[in-house]
Amino acid sequence: MPTKSLASPARKRQFGSERSTTPLPIVHDRPSDSKITWGRLAILVTVLAWLNYLVYTIMREFLNNGTQSFRFTTEAISYLVVVTFLTFSALMYLVARQGALQRFRDHVRVPRAELDSHFGAQQRSMTVLVPSYSEEPAVVRATLWSAALQEYPSLRVVLLLGDPPHPTDAVVAERLAYSRGIAQQIEAALAEPRVRFSDELLICELELAADPAVSVEAVRELAGHYSWAAGWLDRMKAAEKVTDHVDTFFVEQVLGGLSAELALTATALNAAADENTAPTKERMLELHRRLVWTFSAELDTFERKLYASLSHEANKAMNLNAYIGLMGGFFRREEGPDGTILRPVADRADADFVVSDSDYLLTLDADLLLLRDYCLRLVYFLEQPDNARVAVTQTPYSSFRGAPTRIERLAGATTDIQHILHQGMSHYGATFWVGANAVIRKRALEDIVEVETVGGFEVRRYVQDRTVIEDTESSIDLGTHGWTLVNYPERLSYSATPPDFGSLIVQRRRWANGGLLILPKLWQQLRERRRQGHPVSLTELFLRVNYMTSIAWASFGRMFLLAYPYDSRLLSPVVVFAALPYFLAMGSDLRFCG
Repeated sequence: MPTKSLASPARKRQFGSERSTTPLPIVHDRPSDSKITWGRLAILVTVLAWLNYLVYTIMREFLNNGTQSFRFTTEAISYLVVVTFLTFSALMYLVARQGALQRFRDHVRVPRAELDSHFGAQQRSMTVLVPSYSEEPAVVRATLWSAALQEYPSLRVVLLLGDPPHPTDAVVAERLAYSRGIAQQIEAALAEPRVRFSDELLICELELAADPAVSVEAVRELAGHYSWAAGWLDRMKAAEKVTDHVDTFFVEQVLGGLSAELALTATALNAAADENTAPTKERMLELHRRLVWTFSAELDTFERKLYASLSHEANKAMNLNAYIGLMGGFFRREEGPDGTILRPVADRADADFVVSDSDYLLTLDADLLLLRDYCLRLVYFLEQPDNARVAVTQTPYSSFRGAPTRIERLAGATTDIQHILHQGMSHYGATFWVGANAVIRKRALEDIVEVETVGGFEVRRYVQDRTVIEDTESSIDLGTHGWTLVNYPERLSYSATPPDFGSLIVQRRRWANGGLLILPKLWQQLRERRRQGHPVSLTELFLRVNYMTSIAWASFGRMFLLAYPYDSRLLSPVVVFAALPYFLAMGSDLRFCG
């Protein structure tokens, strides 16, 4: 655990903050038919109200009163534009929401036994990349643990430290030193269960090869291993220091959720033994493998700024790009005039630095926590035949419950609303990559890589860094190359939200500016997909444009409505009716999210 000086102090709980720390259910409640019907009606009312305003307020003024003054004409046009854009955003909310309701209604969770069977037959490697810059070590530690305890075969977790490697400030240096050791600490902690369960799997394989019949004693022994694993996690839970609602989630949901599931499996195995029955040979092997997968992650730390041959640009995208560009390569460290250089070599025997390649990447923000079967379920989805051209799948993160400040609670509410909207956008093929957490096919990134030479060294850009919403731009690039993106319709990832007003402003300004800069790339994608014979549908186009630009036009529109004294003849209660379905739907969604 971090020393007391490295841990953030707990925030004082405010009046109006959230008390319950119980998260939303993993699987969304199935919406009723009446809720879906009301959603369709809300869309219809919004469109009809806008048309009514256009015909009976704007056009009537010009037709009935003849030629109008220049000022009135200008005001009428600008007011209509503002109302139209705001109504359009409300309509896109309702459309995306309707798609989400239909996905929640149709989703069927894949049984655990099917996952075990699938990955027992094929095991493709995954590397989890956790970019970090000046993060609290305790926050990074929890994120790495949530990744390391994924029930996934062949998992490698790499912490990408983007901090200056030689800080002069004593506090910063202490924090960096601790962060450098987190991966080793976790791997050392996992050593005992990893060795225990790997040995037991080997023994089980040898015994079943000699005698395929599964004995009751073997079932009880396996139940004992599951009980031991649950107890190991329970002891870890008891040793954790809980200072805020995020720590509570880590202890109760990440550690406690996995422990409870392992204990339940132990109970089921003991019940089978009591009835003198046993699983099949194949199922016994799957259950043994599950324990090995859960506790056998490899962990490492990488600092790109230690090497002069890698980009030192201060953004998350280049932190990821620097490491992805090295994957699958052999390198020799050489000292140059500006520092250490990683020189590529052809033969592994000549290398002193090797970066393993993998089939899948999981990009994971350093303040985000995953539930135990995130990787299993998302990779299973990618490996279905119908999803061969899906490049990225993710579960848009939900907020931690029990926020101690009002601002954090409000920001968390918008996060949970965005989760619903992102799910709905997948219904129309308009998914955007949310870089906080996403499982990515490595070969899809190879299609969009841009290579340039900077300072005599090759720089490979897989994730664009022109804006600070790099994942949105990469979504457009992937679509241009014929790849698709899908949001998995469950809640399997959780992230912190801005705890104060300043942090919230920085976050929302970043979102607003980036979308406007990326918009020209969307027009390029439209032309390219039309050329390929897969044109973008109007619904997908409208949802994408709204996602990328609505924060900007909604802000300007509200300022005009509040500040400019429009002619009273332009005002109409019909505008309220156009917005009413949006507010009622959002109110319903907020209740749906607790």
